[in-house]
Amino acid sequence: MKASDGQDYLAKILDARVYDLATVTPLQRAATLSQRFGSHIYLKREDMQPIFSFKLRGAYNKMAGLSRAERDRGVICASAGNHAQGVALSAARLGCKALIVMPTTTPQIKVEAVRALGHSCVDIILHGHTYSEASDHAAALAAQGQLSVVHPFDDPDVIAGQGTIGMEILRQCPRPLHAIFVAVGGGGLIAGIGAYVKQVRPGIRIIGVQAVDSDAMKRSLDCGRRVVLRKVGLFSDGTAVRRVGRETFRIARQVVDEILLVDADAICAAIEDSFYDTRTVLEPAGALAVAGAQAYLRRARGLGLLMHEKTIVAVTGGANIDFKRLGLIVERAGMAR
Repeated sequence: MKASDGQDYLAKILDARVYDLATVTPLQRAATLSQRFGSHIYLKREDMQPIFSFKLRGAYNKMAGLSRAERDRGVICASAGNHAQGVALSAARLGCKALIVMPTTTPQIKVEAVRALGHSCVDIILHGHTYSEASDHAAALAAQGQLSVVHPFDDPDVIAGQGTIGMEILRQCPRPLHAIFVAVGGGGLIAGIGAYVKQVRPGIRIIGVQAVDSDAMKRSLDCGRRVVLRKVGLFSDGTAVRRVGRETFRIARQVVDEILLVDADAICAAIEDSFYDTRTVLEPAGALAVAGAQAYLRRARGLGLLMHEKTIVAVTGGANIDFKRLGLIVERAGMAR
């Protein structure tokens, strides 16, 4: 990242308006995981936000920065669920109307949560099988109604809101930090965290984690240009994105050290492992970073690299899981052992 770009994002993150609604979440040591791997593993508990997801930070920062006239006209977003909840709660807080387009595959718990959080401020449209189809529909509706788009990841204000997580991690971590593991869908979370951390502590590794069947960022970084996946897997629905953002890709090329891929079995095992340390059941996208941290440490062990006493952080991004999926998750977690 160019120094000027980094300084711009550093200022945007420091000035971000997130704490009207979002909270400073704990950085919790995962005692069981730490003992298993012989490292100091911390979980940045974004699953403890009021909407059980980090997405509130970016949504509110974007919407709070709109003019009164823009808020009066209303906002629109497309989301697989967690961003929609952030927009809904922000709309209720700011007193503006929000039209939210969600894929028909969105877990019902997230649809119901959007309705409950937004009350009379929110209207929901279910459209398309994937986030990309919902996003295209939202773009058309935005043009028709002159609505302000609150993009789930490809917006500097949204990126800056998510970047406050990186600021909190550096303030909270009690030890020298080796790496931060971040789930990647469209790239807003890793762009924000990376933009802050690389300006303040450039030696800390920023490692993205994606599902093997939703690896748009890894393929894009490998090719040096944004690629469009023909299809994406929906197990980790919160990161099921066919194409990463233009701005998030630009930042990721400069701040991301590595992208790791994990399969559904590894994600399920990470959900189980996280439960033993937190007594919280993460959604698949929320456990991606934990699965990636485990894969990284296993790889290091296989290569004979010394990770003893290294400190790493995994961002647990959300806990909006459909209860009906728990049986499958338990079964697949056992297959990963």
